[in-house]
Amino acid sequence: MRVSVVAMVWLTAVGAPVAAQQTSADEYTRYELLSPETAKFRILYDVTAITPGARYFFNPIRKGSEASEESVIDPATAAPLRFTVVDGATARAQGLATADTGTQYIRVELPRPVPARGEVRILIDKTYRDPKSYYVEKGELVFNRSLGIRKNAIVLPAGYELVSCNVPSQALTDAQGRIVVSFINAGPNAAPLLIRARRLTR
Repeated sequence: MRVSVVAMVWLTAVGAPVAAQQTSADEYTRYELLSPETAKFRILYDVTAITPGARYFFNPIRKGSEASEESVIDPATAAPLRFTVVDGATARAQGLATADTGTQYIRVELPRPVPARGEVRILIDKTYRDPKSYYVEKGELVFNRSLGIRKNAIVLPAGYELVSCNVPSQALTDAQGRIVVSFINAGPNAAPLLIRARRLTR
């Protein structure tokens, strides 16, 4: 069953058309932790835009995180999509009425308007540097971050083993030998994830 996430409500002036809410579905986020000394992690955000007629999709850059290496592709064709990083004021002016003026947004140009009773899937790729969320403490890697998306996977750097995770999760090993911690957040609020890992010793 597809679950929509309401991101904004836009009421225009009397006589002007009323834009539909920005809605999304089938969200999945993969966090690939880079070397902990860098405080960087790659984010792959897979999402379906389902607002009929929508030509853009807005994705916030979380406060406190330094974003780099952004790209967006159309998974159906693997073609790159055009995008622009805009501030909150610009996002509001371009239709995201609830945009936080202190936040930056990735504004994605969808490959086609979302059809009625249809969808457009996109994949946003970005790297964050966030020392408050990803750091080293007492010799252990720590990833301490609230995750609002329901379906998530966290990939540990190669050569690290999982010590603890405070959210019920599945831990598997990928083809590169990295440990992948995945979970579904069934609660109404963001999951306060806390992962600890340590480097394997030979």
